[in-house]
Amino acid sequence: MTKILIAEDEIAIAELLKIGLTKAGYNSEYVLDGESAADKIETINYDLIILDIMLPEIDGYELIEYIEPMNIPVIFITAKGSLKDRVRGLRMGADDYIVKPFELDEVVARVESVLRRYGKINGSIVYNDIEINTKMRQVIKANNEIILTPKEYELLLILIQNKNVLLNREDLFEKVWEREFTGDSRTLDLHIQRLRKKLDDKDIIKSVYGIGYMMKG
Repeated sequence: MTKILIAEDEIAIAELLKIGLTKAGYNSEYVLDGESAADKIETINYDLIILDIMLPEIDGYELIEYIEPMNIPVIFITAKGSLKDRVRGLRMGADDYIVKPFELDEVVARVESVLRRYGKINGSIVYNDIEINTKMRQVIKANNEIILTPKEYELLLILIQNKNVLLNREDLFEKVWEREFTGDSRTLDLHIQRLRKKLDDKDIIKSVYGIGYMMKG
């Protein structure tokens, strides 16, 4: 699984980034200072680093000089949003530059874009003992392939990408079937039942009466 290091000294932002990237299917962790980041980079082969410039101990500018020979893509994330700061960061080797405050969806999109340029785009999503190969559209559970219909696959993927989030029936139906929900949820409910049966776990997808479904974490 694609490994991402977040080096960010504001713990609330670090937690937010980790939650968003984990939800998107990445294996992410964070450190709160530059020295800890350097220690991690020495021992773990990361696919991408999200790097705050104003880090304690060792700042982002110093760290990127250390990272550059390793050919690990770096995205700067900082409150320093002037043109001069952005140009400096990009010239020092950053692959992208995100200014705080930011939208989480934008960060995930930029991460995907940079990983794609490096040929490191995430090809699998892991949830408990389930692994989804998004390139092959293949689902493996406990080392056994689970054969799903195209709609079952799309439904499972959306639920896992939004684990612990309650999704209402209307949104689920319109995302998977790509047509307007008319109020009849029998098709969706049937597919949920089939998914539970094929995954051999009747509790893996939680029903919330009158609202929708949630993949438990």
